Amino acid sequence: MKRLWLLPGLVAALVTGSAQQVDAAYCGAVSYDGCSSCGGSVVEGGVASDGSVVDGGAVADGGSVSADGSYTVMRTVRRTVMEQRQETRHRTRYERVYDEKQVQRTRMVPEQRTREVSYTVMKPVRETHEKVINYTVMKPVYETRQRVINYTVQKPVYEQHQKTINYTVMKPVTEQRERVINYTVRIPHREVRQRTINYTVMKPVHETRTRTINYTVMKPVQEQRSRTINYTVYNTVQEQKVRTENYSVLVPYQETKTIQVRGGHWESVSETIPGPTVRRTVRDPGSWSYDPCSCRCVYTPGCCRVEVTQCPPRTICKRVWVPTCESKEVTCTKYRRECRTREIPYTVCRRVPECRTKVCNYTVCKMVPECRTKTCNYTVCKMVPECRTKTCNYTVCTYTCEQRQKVCKYTVCKMVPECRTKVVNYTTCKMVCEPRTKTCNYTVCKMVPECRTKTCTYTTCKMVPECRTRTECYTVCRKECYTETVKVPRCVKVCEPYTVTVCVPRTICEQVPVTVCCPAPACCGAPASASDACCEGACDPCCAPRRNRVRDMLDRVFGACHRGCNDCCVTAPACGC
Repeated sequence: MKRLWLLPGLVAALVTGSAQQVDAAYCGAVSYDGCSSCGGSVVEGGVASDGSVVDGGAVADGGSVSADGSYTVMRTVRRTVMEQRQETRHRTRYERVYDEKQVQRTRMVPEQRTREVSYTVMKPVRETHEKVINYTVMKPVYETRQRVINYTVQKPVYEQHQKTINYTVMKPVTEQRERVINYTVRIPHREVRQRTINYTVMKPVHETRTRTINYTVMKPVQEQRSRTINYTVYNTVQEQKVRTENYSVLVPYQETKTIQVRGGHWESVSETIPGPTVRRTVRDPGSWSYDPCSCRCVYTPGCCRVEVTQCPPRTICKRVWVPTCESKEVTCTKYRRECRTREIPYTVCRRVPECRTKVCNYTVCKMVPECRTKTCNYTVCKMVPECRTKTCNYTVCTYTCEQRQKVCKYTVCKMVPECRTKVVNYTTCKMVCEPRTKTCNYTVCKMVPECRTKTCTYTTCKMVPECRTRTECYTVCRKECYTETVKVPRCVKVCEPYTVTVCVPRTICEQVPVTVCCPAPACCGAPASASDACCEGACDPCCAPRRNRVRDMLDRVFGACHRGCNDCCVTAPACGC
């Protein structure tokens, strides 16, 4: 460290005071330019191509340099490497914070009040009136007539046939079983009691009264009249005409075409049909429990449940139709339409009017009113209350529980299939047409007008205004002030730390082998120039005289010969330096 302060001055002395050009290519600061004539000696793993070992940028001891003067040195190279590093950063976010604030507000509060209201009501007042109504009634007059009806009856003709039918009958096979049932019986105890009932009976009392009724009867008076009627009769006159008609005729022609014929055959197929599902009721086992009231054990039967049992499947054999499709040629007849013309004679009927006159006699009926009087007896019934008394017997029933037991016999029925054969007689019916005739009586009704009179009682209603008063409730809204606490939002700035991974560049130093190319050595022969000959013995390993004083000063500063040889070996390091 004490020698480092002299380093800047020594560098300046090297630049300014050196009289000759100093080449330091062989002392660790090798120049790599101008070596176009060098060989291709390469160092791999610190060993030169000719077997010499390179260490620290110089040829190792005991090594050799190639014939063309090239050798390999280790050069320090800087390389940048990206390293990952955790870095803490800060970011800003805004949070919503709610502050409570007292706010004065107003609301409308409903309030019930009462007031007197006068209003007018239209009160109905009814009056009874009578009026006489003349009306005409169409009186039916019936007349019986006859007509003969020809009709056809479908008369059935029956024929008797027979056929044999094979069928299966499910024959029931019964089996008697027994089971014990415990049950409770409620024994009634009846007691007859009496009570007295007072009641009122409404007894009818009849009273006969008389009143006189005046009424009017419309008496019919008939009068014969006649009138002349002019009418028109239409006579039919026939006239022959001819018209031309266009018609179409279907003309047949033959055509051959290929059609698909569906055929097939029957095949026997076996199929398994699942058995039917049978539901049966099963009771679970019961349990015995001690009854402290009767000091004995009581049997409680189990619950009943329904079980579903699947019967075994059965296999049936059935015939299945297997369809097939075949092609064949057939000759078919088709029709084409042709238009033709023909003349058709026809008859036209015309109606010719003819005026005629006839005298018609008719009867006019007038209704003449006639006043009459009749006396009517009527009965008025009044209900008079009468108090009575009766004695009622009633029965009070009390029940007592009693445990009993009975043996129940029940029958289990199983259905066993049984094949049977029967001959069935059946009748076929054919309908045969048979003409018949019947005489039908029918009635013709003619409506004849008849004048009548009736007295109608009707009621009229008049609306009379009437003033009334009522109490009415109504609602009034009054204003009321109150205080409410509300939350007011505001944003708060928050600094939040977070961690990120960043890539940081870092420079590292590596030793890289480099092949150095040098010119041919000049010290083992004639010197290259007069200035390069530093001493008489150029091939001496360490020449006594130095090249210049700067070299001597560097040797004293850094200790030994830092170049590994003298100045005389600068241009020829391969001569044994």
